[in-house]
Amino acid sequence: MAFASCGVDFGTSNSTVGWSRPGQPALLPLEDGKVTLPSVVFFHAEDLEATYGRAALADYLGGHEGRLMRSLKSLLGTSMMDEYTELMGQAIPFRRLLEQFIGQLKLRAEQAAGRTFTQAVMGRPVFFVDDNPTADQRAEDTLREIAKAVGFKDVAFQFEPIAAAFDSESQIDSEELVLVVDIGGGTSDFSLVRLSPERARKADRREDILASGGVHIGGTDFDKYLSLSSVMPLLGMGSLLVSGRQMPSAQYFNLATWHTINFAYTRKAWPEIQDMHRQAMEKDKLERLMNLVRQRSGHWLALQVEAAKIALSESDTTQIDLGRIQPGHSFTLSRDTFDAAIGHLVSDIEHTVWQLMRTAGVAADGVDTVFFTGGSSSVPLLRQRVAALLPDARHVEGDLFGSIGAGLALDAKRKFG
Repeated sequence: MAFASCGVDFGTSNSTVGWSRPGQPALLPLEDGKVTLPSVVFFHAEDLEATYGRAALADYLGGHEGRLMRSLKSLLGTSMMDEYTELMGQAIPFRRLLEQFIGQLKLRAEQAAGRTFTQAVMGRPVFFVDDNPTADQRAEDTLREIAKAVGFKDVAFQFEPIAAAFDSESQIDSEELVLVVDIGGGTSDFSLVRLSPERARKADRREDILASGGVHIGGTDFDKYLSLSSVMPLLGMGSLLVSGRQMPSAQYFNLATWHTINFAYTRKAWPEIQDMHRQAMEKDKLERLMNLVRQRSGHWLALQVEAAKIALSESDTTQIDLGRIQPGHSFTLSRDTFDAAIGHLVSDIEHTVWQLMRTAGVAADGVDTVFFTGGSSSVPLLRQRVAALLPDARHVEGDLFGSIGAGLALDAKRKFG
């Protein structure tokens, strides 16, 4: 079997692998002919056998007994990376879970390509961890160790928005100053890059990159705050105890955050939830919470919220169905409610873009194009705020889930041949 280099976009929500070949699509099919593999693992209770991607979600939603894990990338750079999670009575290192998923990406890409990949350019956010260079470097080092553990002998890294810029560059015919806006599942990343067909032929692009920046806010944070503002109150968040004090919020934050949902199912959490129910003024709301935890349906609820977020990028209203925890119950969400829930996050993103422009010494009218990529870059409020910052720039939408992987494949070809 021949050897080759590839680009690996291990994402918080979705992952891709790219292989650059003349006249061929860069992205390789990873699941049922689709080029994205949702970054999800489901462990079956009876034997800890793992399923991945859409198959994992189908097993979970189909009622199979087991444990769903999502947003594993969010663990990089945190203290949890060196800790363990309990899977059916066994203590499993989080690091091993990432190894299993990235190993699966490599295996599926090799099966699709008919060759072994020994060299890879891995995508990374501009900052895995905000304002902590030590933790940020630790995250990259951990990802490199994992990539080598699954069989990549040579591993390089590229900022995800730079990779998206390389993909954008393959589609232009003259020089442009481009702001890449990459809103992924876990981070928002930005780069100001000079692009042109002539510059694309250079091996070293450092002088073309005017500035890069980012903030640890992404689509999963939009999910979290939409859930906290609209869904968790229906389960008792913000309600009162008989003492007059407000309901403790820790379990609601766990259930609203993708990578901590399973914390609500621990032996420690259940007595706390029972105590919350005993002391609740509005017991019907706490009964919904107890039903949710009994059924281990936290990920199901998070998927309803995520679907609502996506729907509200296209429509003014959408429905959320709570039938799994209260038969026949649903409610309407509006885009105004969504905007209010995420307004503070979008303001932070907007400030990061403004700071990037200031650092680069580039005026708003100096940017020719804004290139949007990443699944959450389609959120209307975010696009409106960026448009207000750069009113004269044309807006281009790349492949929201594929631009980074395709750009990483181009970079791998440059770096490794």
